[in-house]
Amino acid sequence: MFGFGTSDVRDLTPQEVERGMQAGEILLIDVREPAETAGERIPGAILAPLSSFEPGDLPDAGGRALVFSCASGIRSIKAAEIAQAAGLQCDAHLAGGIKAWKAAGLPTES
Repeated sequence: MFGFGTSDVRDLTPQEVERGMQAGEILLIDVREPAETAGERIPGAILAPLSSFEPGDLPDAGGRALVFSCASGIRSIKAAEIAQAAGLQCDAHLAGGIKAWKAAGLPTES
């Protein structure tokens, strides 16, 4: 199994993620379900639901760091750990998920 709880996944703040996305350094992967993202999502995030998550199906990051996000930061850690176990170089997630993003006053889209 994956080492949930003993993670090597770094917490990034909403501001760090937003700056990285703006600079073209981060590709944000949203692992929430389609019904969740239909109502609200972070602009530029790519949907890859955890329920059907396959690291090999992730898009080419084009040199950007893969960073995972979800609603509150729990599923994003799991996705990062699954991706790491599959050999991908990804070690970060959006701490607090879209809830923290919105609390920081950053934009969402529907």
